[in-house]
Amino acid sequence: MSLKSRLYTLVKAWKNKPFHEVRDAYGDPWLGLSSQALEEHQSWSKRQAISHEPIFNCKGTKLTGSLFRPLLNASDMQLLRLFMEGLDTVAYWYRSGRFIPGILPIPTHAIASSGYVDVMSELILNSRLPVGLLAIGLQSIPDSANVDSFKEGLLRLRRLGVLLHFLNFCGSSEELHWIAEMQLDGVHIDMSKVREHDLESNALSLLRQSPYSLTQIYARNVGLVKDLERASTLIADHAYGGIMMAPVSRHQMLQINDSRIAKAIFSLHPHQHLNPNGDK
Repeated sequence: MSLKSRLYTLVKAWKNKPFHEVRDAYGDPWLGLSSQALEEHQSWSKRQAISHEPIFNCKGTKLTGSLFRPLLNASDMQLLRLFMEGLDTVAYWYRSGRFIPGILPIPTHAIASSGYVDVMSELILNSRLPVGLLAIGLQSIPDSANVDSFKEGLLRLRRLGVLLHFLNFCGSSEELHWIAEMQLDGVHIDMSKVREHDLESNALSLLRQSPYSLTQIYARNVGLVKDLERASTLIADHAYGGIMMAPVSRHQMLQINDSRIAKAIFSLHPHQHLNPNGDK
């Protein structure tokens, strides 16, 4: 049986697993999942916060995912509550008939913590989302003190069918090593750094070669039309940022019509009428 077949068999078994409340299994206050935190989560879910940044393919013809921005700067006590919110949102889209993959940013120290990974794993299992709809966004590579525990955390999450993305690629050899060793599914490149020539062109070109060739490239912080053109030059698979669409609420995400967005934003494709500053 292939690895993919085993994975889907496991996920199918987990989907049939009797549901139980996460609070019964993991309610340690230090993890931020006390009864009060869970009540706050329920009220939080009812709000329509502008928290989800839409991700498109580079041509703007298809909505390909969403980045849950509140987790980018979450404190340790907020982390699991916001993680629950992100999972709930992806499940909400799925129940509404939209397969919108969600990227949930998680700090390195949480991935290296067995306590955090225990709870995140339980939450993922209870969400019963299909494989491929959830990605964990790694915000940095680990330091030498927690390399082994970080690897173990990543492998545990990957066994659940979770995709792994690296959100802040800077082009270092250490990052390239991690991308290859852990076979990361997505790498996000900050286009403002490309604009400022802070990223080495050699490192960017390597991402399209083996063993990185199966890794999807995401152009982030696309703020100018020139950024979008550079993203196309990099052969990026996806792009997001101000020129694509500003963050929206989870309900507004359901209203995004791919063809309408493409017509409104990318009607000038391939952007032949630009001024030297890169504006429309």
